[in-house]
Amino acid sequence: MSPQIGRPIPYCCLILTLIVLSSSPVLRAETINTGTLIEDMVDLVGLAEFPDPAYQTVQFSSYDHRSQVPGTADWFANSDGFGNEPVPNFEAVLSPPDERGVGEYLICDVTGPGAIVRTWTAAINGTITVHLDDADEPIYSASAQDFLLHPYRPFARHAELDESLFVGTLQQRNACYFPMPFHKRCRIIWKGDLKKIHFYQIQIRRYDRNTGVRTFQADDLQRYRSTLEAVSKKLANLDSWSDQSPLPPIELQANVAPQARADLLKLDGPLALERLTLRVKAKHMDRALRQTVLSIFFDDHRWGQVQCPLGDFFGVAPGINPYDALPFSVAPNGDMICRFVMPFAKTCRIQVENKGDQAVSISGSVRPMAYTWNERSLHFQARWRIDHDLVADGRHVQDMPYLIAQGQGVYVGSTTILLNPNPVPTPYGNWWGEGDEKIFVDNEVSPSTFGTGSEDYYNYAWSSPDIFIFPYCAQPRNDGPANRGFVTNNRWHILDALPFHTHMAFYMELYSHERTPGVSYARIGYHYAKPGLRDDHLPITREDLRHLELPENWQPASRMGAAKARFFQTEAIQQNTLQQAGVRAHRLWSGGQLFVWRPKHGEVLRLGLNIPEPGAYVIHIVAGLSPQSGQCYAALNGETIGLGDKDTPINLNVPHRILSRNFSSRKVDLDQGLHTLTIHNTSTSPKAELGFDFVWIQKR
Repeated sequence: MSPQIGRPIPYCCLILTLIVLSSSPVLRAETINTGTLIEDMVDLVGLAEFPDPAYQTVQFSSYDHRSQVPGTADWFANSDGFGNEPVPNFEAVLSPPDERGVGEYLICDVTGPGAIVRTWTAAINGTITVHLDDADEPIYSASAQDFLLHPYRPFARHAELDESLFVGTLQQRNACYFPMPFHKRCRIIWKGDLKKIHFYQIQIRRYDRNTGVRTFQADDLQRYRSTLEAVSKKLANLDSWSDQSPLPPIELQANVAPQARADLLKLDGPLALERLTLRVKAKHMDRALRQTVLSIFFDDHRWGQVQCPLGDFFGVAPGINPYDALPFSVAPNGDMICRFVMPFAKTCRIQVENKGDQAVSISGSVRPMAYTWNERSLHFQARWRIDHDLVADGRHVQDMPYLIAQGQGVYVGSTTILLNPNPVPTPYGNWWGEGDEKIFVDNEVSPSTFGTGSEDYYNYAWSSPDIFIFPYCAQPRNDGPANRGFVTNNRWHILDALPFHTHMAFYMELYSHERTPGVSYARIGYHYAKPGLRDDHLPITREDLRHLELPENWQPASRMGAAKARFFQTEAIQQNTLQQAGVRAHRLWSGGQLFVWRPKHGEVLRLGLNIPEPGAYVIHIVAGLSPQSGQCYAALNGETIGLGDKDTPINLNVPHRILSRNFSSRKVDLDQGLHTLTIHNTSTSPKAELGFDFVWIQKR
């Protein structure tokens, strides 16, 4: 009989099973298999208890293996997969490079029961071979890129499963959560050219040695097909997630004056909170969401296990930026939902404190669920911290602490909320997240999780500025252009949760492409904790909660990815008169304003580009994206140049957000002198508008 979601077989059933199987000593009770691990992917109730059977989550990655001792010269070394590293980015060299430059390298050799739970890559050459237990043949031996991005692919074909079942569910952006359990051993070998790109991350659960695990088989997707389909359906439809509890929700309501506090809820246990929904109303919403502090107190805790600005807690700040992840959702109407299950033995109190200077109205609900507190039960904790006026600098990298704790618990998620004022308008230049995560568990001298870059930790790659949303990760805000402005990333550790028995220390390097003063860096380390855990949390001050604004009247900088660029404000190079055009003020735009045009039928915007010398150029248009925006394409001297065309225009329409984005042409040969860039409207709505911040050219 399969165990229930996320729960081990009860002890009495294990004893009975062992008696029945006593005549066959080579068999042991099976508690972990592919099906139970797939069930873990949506088991938020089980996540609230210390795992049994116990495990440790470790990561094998292409981090710079010179980084061994904290504080030494190589601690922030960053040769982590681009090729030609000073030392191989692997556990061991099995075969040195041959005449073609191809060698064999050990990614991991894990003995004892365990499971692969997450894979990731930005790009990798070569092949990967995966040996499980003592099987004569590997379970996988083919493309390394395919294994790290789509490890399910050969097995789905074997089971005649449609691969769309995995897209956006088990496969999320550049990561895949495809569990592959093993009973005795997992040995993974990469064969490839060290001089070529080879980024990788593989996370593995390592169970206690007596844990019964059924090793992954090629037919597991058929054996656990119904489980896989049910879990994938849940992950694909998070907006219709159903609570388990039959208990009715409890309504919450408070009007909170400036510098005042109010209790939203007092509840006696034992119970658990299955869902918390909150809404905020205030004249200035961004201020209210940052300056209203949410505190949740379980079992008479004096400080509150949760202590965060209300908007930051839900992982979207600043402002309302809608998204649907497994533990958190934010709706366009401002409803903010937390699905992390929060058990308590005696009491629960939810409090809000208005540390701002405006009145705030809070409403919402809590759905309680029946729960029996036991020896494995944990309190949910989320402690926010921020550092203002940092200087991010690749020459002076800093380890930013997310959580340092003594005690027992499980780390289940991270959110990073940044103000990045760098004025370079390209990812190469204004990228803030070159730094690695470093996670120490229990008595480790070296981190058992050592990453390859902040975006890699958050499941994407290449400092991508686009908005993305998946069950376990999201970038719900990234102002732009590139990675400039307010940026929010989050990741939830569900299948890859990080249990710790005595100690947890989570750091993320702040490592930018160029020196950037004025960075504000907020973060949350979400975790469950056994009563008695001690951490490094500090009180939240009004200075911490000061209202942040983008720099006023910023100007794009001609450096790094924008080296030798020439910039033109759109309104300054406009050549023709338009019926409905003007500028809109906001700090997001260079010079503090955006050129906005509501095209009439047949109108074309003409912009004059003065080319200083003949040569090959790339032309870039920095445009505003919004819910009111339409579609367009650009042509130079009457010819399309890769900035869309009549049949495939550039779509500037995005729901619920205002973004600055850069669009680039192909390389074009230009003579010295004046050239005309024309913008052609292809919007179907007569009310659509087109916004352009600046145009820039770069000789190539």
